[in-house]
Amino acid sequence: MNINDNLLTHRFRYLMGMLALVFGIVGCEKYLDEPVYSEMDPETLLATEAGVNSLLNSTFAELFLSGWDGKSRMNLENWCTDIEWETGGGENLIATQMINFTWDASLPWFNNILWLRPYRAIRNANLLLENIDRGEYDASRKATYMAEARFMRALAYAKLYGWFGPVPLRTSSDDPLELGKASDEEMQAFIESELQSVSAGLPLPGEEANYGRPNRGAALATLCKFYLNTKQWEKVVTTADDIIALDNYRLYSEYEKLFRVENERNSEFILVFPQSPQGNGNGYINGAFPPGFQRDPVLGLEFRSGWQNWAAQYRLYDSFYNSFKASDERRKLIMTGYINGAGREISLLNNNDTRSIKYWPDPDAIVNEHGNDLPEIRFADILLAKSEALAELNWPSQEAVDLVNQVRERAGLVGDDAVSLADFSSLQAFRDHMLNERAWEFYNEVGIRREDLIRFGKFVSSAHGRGKTNARETHVLFPIPQAAMDADPSLEQNDGY
Repeated sequence: MNINDNLLTHRFRYLMGMLALVFGIVGCEKYLDEPVYSEMDPETLLATEAGVNSLLNSTFAELFLSGWDGKSRMNLENWCTDIEWETGGGENLIATQMINFTWDASLPWFNNILWLRPYRAIRNANLLLENIDRGEYDASRKATYMAEARFMRALAYAKLYGWFGPVPLRTSSDDPLELGKASDEEMQAFIESELQSVSAGLPLPGEEANYGRPNRGAALATLCKFYLNTKQWEKVVTTADDIIALDNYRLYSEYEKLFRVENERNSEFILVFPQSPQGNGNGYINGAFPPGFQRDPVLGLEFRSGWQNWAAQYRLYDSFYNSFKASDERRKLIMTGYINGAGREISLLNNNDTRSIKYWPDPDAIVNEHGNDLPEIRFADILLAKSEALAELNWPSQEAVDLVNQVRERAGLVGDDAVSLADFSSLQAFRDHMLNERAWEFYNEVGIRREDLIRFGKFVSSAHGRGKTNARETHVLFPIPQAAMDADPSLEQNDGY
């Protein structure tokens, strides 16, 4: 589809196609149990709550990390970091460019996954907000629908801003087709004000209509992470405290089982993208299985006949694996060796070849699709965000260290393995530890490592340390996709591309 799809937001053009798409890709979980509509009159669609919910679901589907696009977005943001790389399979053409920092504006995943999908979500949200008054229904539900649409639009802009920097800020379907980038100040002000405004209007956690729908915790967590990545430290602390005050979120007791299908609806996941083995599920594990994998006697994992083992191989760097303390429970989800189909014992150590089994295979997986939900923001992230902000505001800070230990305790790092204020000779020493702590806690999750390396000023230098000499400061932003540049002559390319 041409990039103009995200510009031609006028009224209901392409709406029917999007509604057909969302119902074609979702699974059977309750959060998206909606009837399929093959035809709708644009004039009456939003006069009914069924129509409103259909459009909201299609909006969320564009931001929804599922199936091939979900895995691909996760990989795009991880392959350019110091944790993970890839070989083999059809993905390798993309992976090689990301690993070696040779990407450019023609890379199709930038356009198809990182640009088109958020802008389609923005288009749908704008349409709903402009037409919500067509219906006659309860005022409180109407307010919730509007808050959900505004949240998803703000989330889309927050992601676009993190990937591309300032982009065209479309808040109406009547915006001109050619619309240049907003300023950095305009982008930040819009994202902040929208998330602040809608958080009070969204349901409390657990009171949302269906699992996976936006709630107050998700909005506050998105705002907290936005403040973190823009280094607004006082606001990070205040927003983190607002999330803690909801008294809904807790660290799950066992890190090793946190990401398993049977435990996915837990009190640690704040912003989560549900997956389904019925189609468009979590496919990461298919690339994490090493060649000929049959079983790992250490992890107790045995390959099942219904699972897939791809030619694409998702590998971890030895420098990352070796950075863990031996007593760190989080390291247990990394495979270091296995037995293949011939009964041969294969070591994965010392060859940049260990594998993340964080998304433990779903026993009910169907071919490539596993049901493990993908959390974008967890409560552990909020605790460490507050710790980082407190340190930046007032070092030395015992509270900052205590928050780190709260996360480490869940990983079995207590007693001599706990950290103390005396372990850090300076704020920079604490920063260095925090960057490592976040790697140990959030490896192989959605977009976190790239954001962290950029925020700590290590994105380019860590690449150079891995021998990626092509990396330069311009790579902290991705290029505006060439298809978008061709469609909108008023767009200016990011510096260096």
